[in-house]
Amino acid sequence: MAVVSYRPKKIRWVAGIAAAGVVVLFTAISFGLHGSKGFDNSGQFERGDQTAMIGLGVLIGLGILAFCRPRVDADADHIKIRNVVGGYDLPWSVVRAVRFDRNSPWAQLELHDDEQVSIHALQAADKDYAVEGVRALRALHSASVEA
Repeated sequence: MAVVSYRPKKIRWVAGIAAAGVVVLFTAISFGLHGSKGFDNSGQFERGDQTAMIGLGVLIGLGILAFCRPRVDADADHIKIRNVVGGYDLPWSVVRAVRFDRNSPWAQLELHDDEQVSIHALQAADKDYAVEGVRALRALHSASVEA
């Protein structure tokens, strides 16, 4: 039984670099927090303020890394999709077609009840890799329909 698994490629590089950049930026800003807060009698920046700024950078970086989460796994029986937020585990019997429309940012499943499910793991930015993934999913879908 053939099993296919795909994750986006380019967004993982972009998100990783952006997350690291945000953490470095917030850390650099935290070391610049010295002296008064800018208003009369408003207090001083403390070590906790610097730590909070670094922590905020780490949290924002983790939020950016959530864009690395998408994945699609499929076999002869079903397809499991994990997007940035949420996911689906569907049998091939509810899928009408695997689509990748021109000017669409990612592939989609067209279901028999006229709903569509986005597959964020197969993104237009990944070009040939995404096309290969759509073809593999279409082959699995076709094989399940014929069985």
